[in-house]
Amino acid sequence: MIQPDRRRPCRTVPNRSPDWGLDMERDWEHGEPAYSVGPMATSDTVITDELAVEIARLGLVRESSDVATLHRVTQLAARAVTGCAGASSMRWSPASPPEPLAAASSHPDLAELVDLQIEAGHGPIFDAVRVRRPVSCDDTLAETRWPGHVAAMLRRGVRCFITTVHEYEQVLVTLSVYGVVPGALDSRQQALASLLLAQGGAAVSNTRQFDDVHRTAVQLQQAVEARAVVDQAKGILMHALGCDADRAFAELRRISQTRHVKLTAIAQRIVSGRGLAEPFPSPGDDGADG
Repeated sequence: MIQPDRRRPCRTVPNRSPDWGLDMERDWEHGEPAYSVGPMATSDTVITDELAVEIARLGLVRESSDVATLHRVTQLAARAVTGCAGASSMRWSPASPPEPLAAASSHPDLAELVDLQIEAGHGPIFDAVRVRRPVSCDDTLAETRWPGHVAAMLRRGVRCFITTVHEYEQVLVTLSVYGVVPGALDSRQQALASLLLAQGGAAVSNTRQFDDVHRTAVQLQQAVEARAVVDQAKGILMHALGCDADRAFAELRRISQTRHVKLTAIAQRIVSGRGLAEPFPSPGDDGADG
């Protein structure tokens, strides 16, 4: 069972001072306002400097897998969202209808709840993805929309939840935050959860782009290296056969197609001085370049 959040909301209400741009907080014990440079606020949800830094870091490329990125999002949500005792996050395919591709949860009990929805193919997370809007429940004991899933939540101590959705280009992700006290999560927590999810979605997108760029760079490097070997082999054949570059390349292609071996493998044999007499790998290992 997930444990309740022990944090209490701040008793002071910040107001903006037009003259100095400072946060004015009322001292409730002495009844006098006190001026201080306070933390940022989004939809009445206080974001400290430390939290702002953590949110910014969510967008950095650190991991090579979606699950690792989603795990960072859930861990930060569980720590930062007031009233949240745990969280789960999922990445979905951009297809219609979307299908879950990866998931991460802050607690094993919440991972089980996610698995139940994936197996059933429906539930509050699926509804949020379908309508592309947040889905919430203030009290699971009084909820009637998802009988089976709500019963599973109650057995694990979940009394309220909010699921937010973020979509950017080809990245679709969701973040669900769960509370163990009815009404512990409201629009303020939803705003912060949406902010965390947006940064997490950016991290997933950045990771995908980084992987694409890295893959392209590797392929280009391999192509350059292969071209260099082929050019060397052509030079050797030109000298041995007394022909021009086109004739030498045509001979390489002929040998490649005849033996069903990649042209680069033929070229490597010639350049290394091993010749073509030794047996080549079976056709299943090396295919012809055509």
